[in-house]
Amino acid sequence: MYNSIRRLAIASCIAAVFATASVSAATNPTVGGAAMYPTKTIVENASAAKNLSTLVAAVKAAGLVDTLSGTGPFTVFAPTNDAFAKLPKGTVDTLLKPENKVKLTQILTYHVVPGTHTAAQLTAAAKKGGESSMLTTVEGEKLTVKLADGKVWVVDAKGGKAAVTTADVGQSNGVVHVIDGVLMPK
Repeated sequence: MYNSIRRLAIASCIAAVFATASVSAATNPTVGGAAMYPTKTIVENASAAKNLSTLVAAVKAAGLVDTLSGTGPFTVFAPTNDAFAKLPKGTVDTLLKPENKVKLTQILTYHVVPGTHTAAQLTAAAKKGGESSMLTTVEGEKLTVKLADGKVWVVDAKGGKAAVTTADVGQSNGVVHVIDGVLMPK
């Protein structure tokens, strides 16, 4: 009888997990025309999004695939290809060179915050802080989250701003917020 109850409890847990995953998958935003699955990692989902191919190439060049495929949780502010294209001509090509791996890693880890921070949490923290709040990145420096013009903005150490264009893309190891700019540490 104990084994029957145990099997029933395990089956119920498995069913609950799959029910939750299918509901979350249905409500998870698409990115770059690709479905984003809450059961996949940040790297797996980003690799499917056409508009994040520059970010994925940079993550590979920096050797961060294993880190961003790890348990996390992480909040990633993910710049689109168009965001990278706004950088001065040649910047991305230069950063992708092996001799610039340290600088590239610094920039990419500046887009990552430990923990899961949803748009609602970011907004609430900003409202509590008088329309802005601070986050400490994996790189070690601070980002400022601001509310303006009905949007959530992320402001870097140099004063550059990026708007969150797609929020709350659930991942198995965190959450991604797609942004329209590349954030730069000091």
